[in-house]
Amino acid sequence: MGDGPRSASALNTGDPFVPPQRRSLLDPVPASGLWDGAPPDVLLIEDDAGDALLVEELVADTGAPMELRWARTLAEALSQLDTAVPHCVLLDLHLPDAQGLEALERVLQRAGEAAVVVLTGLAEEQAGLAAVAAGAQDYLIKGRLDPDLFVRAVRYAIQRKHTELAAAVLQEGRLRAEENARLERGLLPRPLLLDDSVVVHARYQPGRAQALLGGDFYDVVQTPDGTTHALVGDVSGHGPDAAALGVCMRVAWRSFVLAGAREQQLLELLEQILVAERSGPEIFATLSCLTRTAGQASVNVVRAGHPGLLVRSRERQVRMEVVPGGPMLGILPGVARWPSTQVPLSDDDVLMLFTDGLIEGRVGEGSERLGEDGLLRLAATHAHHPPDRFVDTVIGAAETLAAASGGLADDVAVLLLEWNNTP
Repeated sequence: MGDGPRSASALNTGDPFVPPQRRSLLDPVPASGLWDGAPPDVLLIEDDAGDALLVEELVADTGAPMELRWARTLAEALSQLDTAVPHCVLLDLHLPDAQGLEALERVLQRAGEAAVVVLTGLAEEQAGLAAVAAGAQDYLIKGRLDPDLFVRAVRYAIQRKHTELAAAVLQEGRLRAEENARLERGLLPRPLLLDDSVVVHARYQPGRAQALLGGDFYDVVQTPDGTTHALVGDVSGHGPDAAALGVCMRVAWRSFVLAGAREQQLLELLEQILVAERSGPEIFATLSCLTRTAGQASVNVVRAGHPGLLVRSRERQVRMEVVPGGPMLGILPGVARWPSTQVPLSDDDVLMLFTDGLIEGRVGEGSERLGEDGLLRLAATHAHHPPDRFVDTVIGAAETLAAASGGLADDVAVLLLEWNNTP
């Protein structure tokens, strides 16, 4: 093979070759094929210098561009894999420091993104089949190698691994979507209303940073006496843990309200649930609860470290109500107090609760945030819209102001309530 004798020491052992950063086979590949652009990086793990020379000759005879590196032991190979994951590993199953499938398992553990082609002897075809069953992409018998077979095996192994990883990512995405759908049903419930005396307009959108559900939650319940109970809350953090805790808090709130808990007792029970279910003592929650008795010209508000609420009057005037409140749930377990405050509410007033994601967006290029005052100005500008349109335009305006900094970074939950036929 080749034009003349070569020394096995001519193989790249890592010194002249600067390995790339750790990479994934899911990185973009040129449309014309894996052999165009940057040459595939192949790591040969082989203790026999003669067999290593044969592989080098095969690479030379194929004429295919390929970066070939050589490791004489599994320990040497694992050290190289810590620095760079190649596209393909050519693995001899008989090494000084590992034998058989043990070597394959350790390579797969260290470089699961690399395609692995096992090299076996003439009498070890069953070992090659066992290696494929254990996770290798292919096997080659040393005594039957020719350039075309070799390059085709490496090419196909890389492509198989690429397809396998892509399928795994797709499956992970499907599972995540199903999980998010389940969490969404828990975080964003259907209001439990007994009649049409109250109309609920609810909105939720994830922050740009995670594009997934976070810990914001809301709920509305009407009890048999006609009283309306509403909640908007926010568990610290993002991701499935925060979302799951948010679901737990929302379901607990609904259960406690239906069981008759109110005001201080209600928040004490919710805090007990939070402390019992949270993953660490640093996790907390903010929330606002309101209660309006049928026919009452006011609403009762309890606030735990949460922003205020907006009230839009029948004359389309908007005001921000920041009632006295207590600390966030989970900060002072067992000792915190949360006062209850009556907020006047006329027949045609609508009331809007929201999480802090709506007011924490950066406005302009500096560090200034929208804040409650900025939200009040936006709400006043759009107060002429009907309730459902009012909610959407206020959220849209806040997003527009935050566009220069990439949009609203945190989750946003908004709950707008209007009452019909209120005496």
